[in-house]
Amino acid sequence: MILTDGLTAAFWVKDVSMDEDGMKRIATAEAMMPVLATLRKKYERERPFDGFRLSACLHVTKETAVLCRVLRAGGADVALCASNPLSTQDDVAAALAVEGFKVYAFRGMTAQQYYTAIGRALSHGPDMTVDDGADLVTSIHKLSRGMSDESVSYVKQGLDEIMPQVSKIIGGTEETTTGVLRIRALEKEGLLLYPVIAVNDALSKSLFDNPLGTGQSALDGVLRATNVLVAGKTVVVAGFGRVGSGIAERAKGLGARVVVVEPDPVKALQAYMNGYMVMSMERAAGLGDIFITATGNIDVIRIEHFIKMKDGAILANAGHMDVEINKQDLQSIAEKVETVRENVALYRLHDGRKIFLLGDGRLVNLVCAEGHPSEVMDLSFALQAESLRYIAENHQRLEKKVIPVPAEIDRTVAALKLQSFGVELEKLTPKQMDYLKSWAAGT
Repeated sequence: MILTDGLTAAFWVKDVSMDEDGMKRIATAEAMMPVLATLRKKYERERPFDGFRLSACLHVTKETAVLCRVLRAGGADVALCASNPLSTQDDVAAALAVEGFKVYAFRGMTAQQYYTAIGRALSHGPDMTVDDGADLVTSIHKLSRGMSDESVSYVKQGLDEIMPQVSKIIGGTEETTTGVLRIRALEKEGLLLYPVIAVNDALSKSLFDNPLGTGQSALDGVLRATNVLVAGKTVVVAGFGRVGSGIAERAKGLGARVVVVEPDPVKALQAYMNGYMVMSMERAAGLGDIFITATGNIDVIRIEHFIKMKDGAILANAGHMDVEINKQDLQSIAEKVETVRENVALYRLHDGRKIFLLGDGRLVNLVCAEGHPSEVMDLSFALQAESLRYIAENHQRLEKKVIPVPAEIDRTVAALKLQSFGVELEKLTPKQMDYLKSWAAGT
């Protein structure tokens, strides 16, 4: 595809005629996202985003479409680009384009197209940014510092002007662990240009989105791509953080023997005490049938591991970037590489063994499946919306730092979700509340 094919000032999607199917997908998601539905009604009355432009770099899925509609209901003018070249649901992108959103995303973008789309989203002239992985935020910072690399050159191709109005940006939000790490690095170096709320770290996200959402959807991606039987297999999970622990638990529930690879002694101990085998990747490489990386680091599985793997080993990645499985190393020992079914590449090694790589080593849950269930994203995107409202109302007193989600927003979103389930919370008596505030009562 030539760089500018289909690119207009208003949108850049694969096929705008797919919009009807996308509308149906979005309607299905909306029915499963009651917290966002509640916020939409509230925002329609209160219009907290009137006069604000938002540029968002997110996975363009049906759930993201629901968030965009909610923000627009509150008065926001929204532009959207993809946060991964392979995660866009093309029918959803088409539906958003027809609804008048500035959307620049399609599945299968090249690196050039991906960063050009970020440039288009920045040409929107945002007051606030919404990011998943921090490619949007880091592009802004690279431009502002006059840095020159390949990604910056592509971003500039999408810009109306060479430099967006960074001084106009009052704040942003970040959705994922990888993105928060990158933005904290900017803060540590004293380079962060505006406050960013770490939505990823909120309890209503980290306790549910990461272990439950990714835990289920990562395995869903493996199953949709391969239809492999998990029961009886040895599944190696690299990383036992919020995501890896969820993947391990759900693999165990499907009957797998689970091996955890984890460098942190506390997390490794937690995995061991939860009944998992814990070992190095060097040892696990020869035991695993299915490998799933969830670390956020590079070269988690590399050449010395590939050469020890069983014939038929399956590799998948649940981290944000496609750097955890070293594809260059795998290519170097392969005699032949062929696509054997959608999202499944077969690497035939020189010694005759076969290794399968899913989704080109990118986010397996979004490349090979549909990502997190809508019910989980209801929590995460409600946090996004409320955090953006917090920025709109409080930006004048916020420092240029990574900011936690205010506890009141966390509690409100959790309470709304429980309300949608029909769950009644226990209420403390006045005596109980006084007791909790007192220091005098002893044993």
